[in-house]
Amino acid sequence: MAYSYEPHHFEDFEEGQEFISVGRTVTESDFMMHSALSGDWTELHTNKEYAAEQDDFGERIAHGPMTFVQATGFVYRTGIVERTALAFLGMNYMDLPNPVFIGDTLQLEMVVTKTKEVGRDDAGLVVLDTEMENQDGTTVLEGDMKFLIKKKD
Repeated sequence: MAYSYEPHHFEDFEEGQEFISVGRTVTESDFMMHSALSGDWTELHTNKEYAAEQDDFGERIAHGPMTFVQATGFVYRTGIVERTALAFLGMNYMDLPNPVFIGDTLQLEMVVTKTKEVGRDDAGLVVLDTEMENQDGTTVLEGDMKFLIKKKD
């Protein structure tokens, strides 16, 4: 089920709070656009015949960085950091336990695990623990995302 939320300022986030993104189906165009932007034309991602001959997956899989980029896009699509995120500060960990294939439909679940004052009058740290799953409930990305989020005026 797709959800949309209002923008959240630092003070609006609470540890344990949960959010869920809309879903989105991965297309061949996604693969090609990522390759064109990144310059990564590895055959496992771009050559259908080559990928079919490989024992591990038997078809093309998404670039790991593409999977991560889709997850960050899902965070923004929820609306919770719209015009309140000052910066994406990185991740303490990120795992890609299973591949993403063309035709997979992905969705991201987020839980606020930390809010912290960082010595700024205008912003604070918000950490979201994330899990992205495909249509079968298979986890394809796990990790925490750290954001610098505006405080209310």
